[in-house]
Amino acid sequence: MLSENSIYIKVKDHSVSKEEFQLMYNAEFDMLETVPQPKGEQLAAYYKSEDYISHTDTKRNALEYVYHIVRGLALKRKLKLINSFKTESKTLLDIGCGTGDFLETALKGGWEVTGIEPDEKARQIANTKTNGVVFNSETLAQLKPNSFDVITLWHVLEHLPNLEQHIQLLESLLKPTGTLVIAVPNYKSYDAAYYKNFWAAYDVPRHLWHFSKTSISKLFQNHQMAVVKTLPMKFDAYYVSLLSEKYKTGVMNPFKAFWIGWRSNLKARRTNSYSSLIYVLNKSNS
Repeated sequence: MLSENSIYIKVKDHSVSKEEFQLMYNAEFDMLETVPQPKGEQLAAYYKSEDYISHTDTKRNALEYVYHIVRGLALKRKLKLINSFKTESKTLLDIGCGTGDFLETALKGGWEVTGIEPDEKARQIANTKTNGVVFNSETLAQLKPNSFDVITLWHVLEHLPNLEQHIQLLESLLKPTGTLVIAVPNYKSYDAAYYKNFWAAYDVPRHLWHFSKTSISKLFQNHQMAVVKTLPMKFDAYYVSLLSEKYKTGVMNPFKAFWIGWRSNLKARRTNSYSSLIYVLNKSNS
């Protein structure tokens, strides 16, 4: 049994610095915390890589082609999801919007969109797709409370420092009847257990936190928000396994990666512990 603040695993930053970090277990929330956690400009330096795909539209190799094909399919599913919510209007805030593809998709789908993206290069690209409605991180705290029907964070929550403050801010920006959508990796998935310290979704130190289903439920329960639905991101098991194979063996080994991804999804049909999960949350008092 893991105790509070015990070392869960040691993981290397495989993509940028090659430094090693510890993942400490937080028993209260059943989550892992990256230690040490770089801050400010120090943290920003770990994103300075052309291999950081969410900040680029490049298609330089097979992995990036696969990423963009899957992303196109995922965008349609994301739009279908937010269209399924009963909303007062159609105001959307996408935090950590990268190069703006989801915002562009939602805009074409009739949504009034706003984006937040800290990376200047990605923000510039996003603004060419969305008529200049993407802003830097400092703007987030200046947005009007209770003003969004839907707020989305697609693989973003794990990147945010001051986690409790950000969750409180999300709750304040959401309308009383609004919906919060959060997608994060699941460190209790089969592929995480298989690849261990080579599991690509740990992505230290850019990922400051590593969540389980219990983590999300408890964290947001403290802010009067409840998980009303959990959905799988099945493609993630394959993509993460491809990267994990590269980190472990030096090559992507697509056949082995597909096998592990398939097994992860198969086991998750019983446990719902997929490689990544989408959590749909509402305010508890709505």
